[in-house]
Amino acid sequence: MKFYLLIPLSLLLSCSSVKKTDAQAGSQLLKDVEILSSDTYEGRKTGTKGAEMARKYIESRFKEIGLNTLPSFSGYEMPFSFKNNKGTTIEGKNLLGYVEGKSKNVIVISAHYDHIGIINHEIYNGADDNASGVAALLKLASHYLKNKPYHTLIFAAFDAEEAGLQGASAFVKNPPVQLENIKLNINMDMVSHNDKGELYACGTFKYPQLKPAVFSKSSKIKIILGHDDPKMGSNDWTNQSDHSAFNDKDIPFIYFGVEDHKDYHKATDEFKNINPTFFTNASEAILEISARLDHQLYLKSVINDKKRIN
Repeated sequence: MKFYLLIPLSLLLSCSSVKKTDAQAGSQLLKDVEILSSDTYEGRKTGTKGAEMARKYIESRFKEIGLNTLPSFSGYEMPFSFKNNKGTTIEGKNLLGYVEGKSKNVIVISAHYDHIGIINHEIYNGADDNASGVAALLKLASHYLKNKPYHTLIFAAFDAEEAGLQGASAFVKNPPVQLENIKLNINMDMVSHNDKGELYACGTFKYPQLKPAVFSKSSKIKIILGHDDPKMGSNDWTNQSDHSAFNDKDIPFIYFGVEDHKDYHKATDEFKNINPTFFTNASEAILEISARLDHQLYLKSVINDKKRIN
C-alpha cells in the first residue's frame, strides 16, 4: 500500500504575479503533473475527497493564471450529476474558465481531471491519464492570457470522463454559450508518456478541413494523424474521450493523445514514469497547432462573412 504524502498548503495554493520565463513555464508544466498525480489526491475519482482537492488546486491555478469566469456561473464550477452502473447518483463538477478573443465564436480546449481512485488499497494516480492533459491545458491558458486569441477560448477541465464521458456530456447538454458558436474542440487525454516521441492527432478523418493546420515545425516531436477511421474498430479513438460529446453534435475536434502503454490504468501510472522531455515537446506542439487552428478558422469565418454580405 502506498503511504499518503502531504503537500504543503503553500505549494498547492501558491500564486505569483511574476511573468514566467520559458524555463519557468516548462517547470510549471511538470510541477502541475507532479502535484495532481501525487498520493494526496487519492486518484481523483469523481465524487471523492481526492477529486475535491484536485478541483481546489486547478481552481487556484485558474485564478493564478487569470482566467475569467463564465457569466452563467458564480465561479469556475459547473455542477452536474449522473447515475453510476449501480444506480447511485454521483455528483460531479466541471471547471470552466475563458479568455475573450476577437470573435464571439468559441474553441473549447479540454482535458479531464478525474481518474479511477483507489483499488484494492492501491492509489491509481493517473499521471499520464490525465494529469498530463490538465497540465497542458493550464499551459495553454497561461499563454493565451498573454497572447490574445482570435476565438474566445473556453478552458474546460472535465470531471467523470472515466465514468463514461459524463462531464463533457453535461457540458454539451447545457452549454454556457450557444452550441452553434462552438467551432472546435481541442481535447488532450494522455500526452506525457511515449518513448518514440509520437503524439497522435485524431479527428481529421471526419473533419479533413482541419488537416492543413495539424503539424508541428519542431523536429523534436512526431505528430501522427490517425486513430479516427471507423473501420479501425477499437483502434478508432473518435468515441474514446471527451471530444466524443462534441463530435456527437457535429462539432469538429482534434484529440491529442498517445497509444496505450504498460502503465495505462495501472497503479504505475505515476509522475516518475512519464517522459518529461516528450511531454514538454508535446505540449509545445499542441500550443503551436492550437494557435494555427485558431488563426485559420478565424480567417475562414471572416471570408465566409464577407461572402454573405456581398
